[in-house]
Amino acid sequence: MEKRTALFPGSFDPFTSGHLNILKRALTMFDEVVVAVGINIDKRGCFPTEKRLDIIRQATDGMKGVRIMSYGNLTVDTCRELGIRHIVRGVRNMIDFETERSIADANRVLAPEIETIIIPTAQEFAHISSSAVRDIIKHGGDTSRFLPEGVRL
Repeated sequence: MEKRTALFPGSFDPFTSGHLNILKRALTMFDEVVVAVGINIDKRGCFPTEKRLDIIRQATDGMKGVRIMSYGNLTVDTCRELGIRHIVRGVRNMIDFETERSIADANRVLAPEIETIIIPTAQEFAHISSSAVRDIIKHGGDTSRFLPEGVRL
């Protein structure tokens, strides 16, 4: 049987407990999930790409079926390059859902063979956003309840 692989793309600036929740749940559906940090040269993130990758490595240490990478092209082009036919995206609320639905619709036009799976985050993580975590970091606050165990910034 063919290995089922999904791409979990995002800026992950930083990778939060909510992202980890989505990843763990995606791993119940797929043999492998590629966590892909998108590089957008027009946006300057809080953390450089290599630090984002390092945070994800810390958060997923010991997890089976996880591959981590960065990419700088269209998500569907990365899927095609890797032979991946599924994209996993997480949503916290209806605003996230509408945004992700629009992206999924555009991706379907560009690559009809690639399907997007939208997973709602577990309720206990719905309040966590990367932008809120960045704000907490900026003001010297405690991020331990928002980041996966074992992550050191």
